[in-house]
Amino acid sequence: MNQVRRWQRILILSLLLLSVLAPIIFVSNRLKSITSVDRGEFIEELSDITYKTEDDLRLTAIEQDEEGLKEPKRILQDRDFNSVVSSNSSDKSNDTVQSNEGDKTTFLSEVYGGNNHKPKEEEAVVSQKTTVSSNAEVNLSSRDIQLNHKTEFRPPSGKSEKNTRVQLERATDERIKEIRDKIIQAKAYLNLALPGNNSQIVKELRVRTKELERAVGDATKDKYLPKSTPNRLKAMEVALYKVSRAFHNCPAIATKLQAMTYKTEEQARAQKKQAAYLMQLAARTTPKGLHCLSMRLTTEYFTLDHEKRQLLQQNYNDPYLYHYVVFSDNVLACSVVVNSTISSSKEPQKIVFHVVTDSLNYPAISMWFLLNPCGRASIQILNIDEMNVLPLDHAELLMKQNSSDPRIISALNHARFYLPDIFPGLNKIVLFDHDVVVQRDLSRLWSFDMTGKVVGAVETCLEGEPSYRSMDTFINFSDAWVAQKFDPKACTWAFGMNLFDLQEWRRQELTSVYQKYFDLGVKRRLWKAGGLPIGWLTFFGKTLPLEKRLNVGGLGHESGVRASDIEQAVVIHYDGIMKPWLDIGIDKYKRYWNIHVPYHHPYLQRCNIHN
Repeated sequence: MNQVRRWQRILILSLLLLSVLAPIIFVSNRLKSITSVDRGEFIEELSDITYKTEDDLRLTAIEQDEEGLKEPKRILQDRDFNSVVSSNSSDKSNDTVQSNEGDKTTFLSEVYGGNNHKPKEEEAVVSQKTTVSSNAEVNLSSRDIQLNHKTEFRPPSGKSEKNTRVQLERATDERIKEIRDKIIQAKAYLNLALPGNNSQIVKELRVRTKELERAVGDATKDKYLPKSTPNRLKAMEVALYKVSRAFHNCPAIATKLQAMTYKTEEQARAQKKQAAYLMQLAARTTPKGLHCLSMRLTTEYFTLDHEKRQLLQQNYNDPYLYHYVVFSDNVLACSVVVNSTISSSKEPQKIVFHVVTDSLNYPAISMWFLLNPCGRASIQILNIDEMNVLPLDHAELLMKQNSSDPRIISALNHARFYLPDIFPGLNKIVLFDHDVVVQRDLSRLWSFDMTGKVVGAVETCLEGEPSYRSMDTFINFSDAWVAQKFDPKACTWAFGMNLFDLQEWRRQELTSVYQKYFDLGVKRRLWKAGGLPIGWLTFFGKTLPLEKRLNVGGLGHESGVRASDIEQAVVIHYDGIMKPWLDIGIDKYKRYWNIHVPYHHPYLQRCNIHN
């Protein structure tokens, strides 16, 4: 019994010994069969795992959040491996092995986003690598293949796609330009005498030209072109190629194109001249609605009794009140100036408005303000033709200025230079042009210290601004007398809203200075017709610069005035021919004027005057 137990113990111990020694023997034999290359790869793999830095892990985490960065599905062919082998063998260096291996590891983490499950494409790449490695001169690992794949990988970029779309949207008329160029080229060929045996080509070119002309029509954007346009354009290109082979006289073609260019430029200049003339004509013509309004008011005025025609008399000459004056023959324009000034004032009861007009428009303007009183403010309507302030021959001298614009040679345009004579009892006055809108209270103007100056105005001598003007633009400095007395680089200023010290004006006798300069301008051409240049000379050196926002101009032409400057301005000025009451007025500027127009008024409704 004891013998049996002893053998059982020996058997168990033998089995235990065998289970321990067998794996050791197997592993030792396996290690002996591993080559040096395999050992190197094994060590490199261990080094990759060991030296994977914290930055690499962080990069992997970031890349997992990227959208749209996916590896393109691709299985490398044998030719791909050959290129990999050649590029890898040329870049081999013992000093950069470790850095390259680090890049490989980072790249793998970027592509797979830290995911341990590799895609099927990588398995295919590894399997093909095993097949090719036996025939290649250099053994490649799967990471080497992925490194080469990295150089070819181009993930789609959302920003680049957006930029491409923006470029396509901007280039919306390139196809139209190309078509028109082809049409011009075809017409140049058709206007030349082609060889008689090429009549079929001529017919084809005419057909293609008509097809493209019908296709492009009046379109200005590529999206408006028919779907058949690309095919027609290709057919035209073929026809042009044929005709260019049949006709080789390039100098004749160049001459014809030059002639066509010259003719087109002449037509463009004629169109611009005609457009400018029509704009000037539109600016000088009274709109039908305003003419209707003036006629209705005039008729209504003469139906009133003489006693009812007079406005309520006020103390128009009280020097302690705020006196404003506007010279105008436009009922609606006067209404806007008066309404905007009173509605913007903090003390409307102190306002006295003097509207100076001519005999023709006096009844209409008087009737308008009889129907629409100004509340607590006072208003006085004056007829310049009934005053004895202008010289008797003033109208005749104005006609000698030979201006094509009747507004410039109007007596109302030059009556401003007789303000001290028109208002003998006043010390200060604010002059408005009838194309202004007041947006802020102006009471602080009356506390300004004029420091011996006669006129306060906003300067317009800063080059690059919408209201910029230079002296030599309106004044002839080639005249010896003008060049000796005035400086062409002197700072200019603007009418529109001006503060005048009438006492200082009288003391310096500037009205007589104006008359002297005016007479000289009639005898010889010293400046352009109008009140602005002669005003610069009359008040030369006697101007007080005002804050720029007190008078923002440029709203009567395409000046590019910013909306922020308009909204912050105290007074805005529609200087230019595009007045807000005309159809040619600029819409983006009109709305500031329309605010003060009573479009609901029955007279405006009857005359079809609307916003």
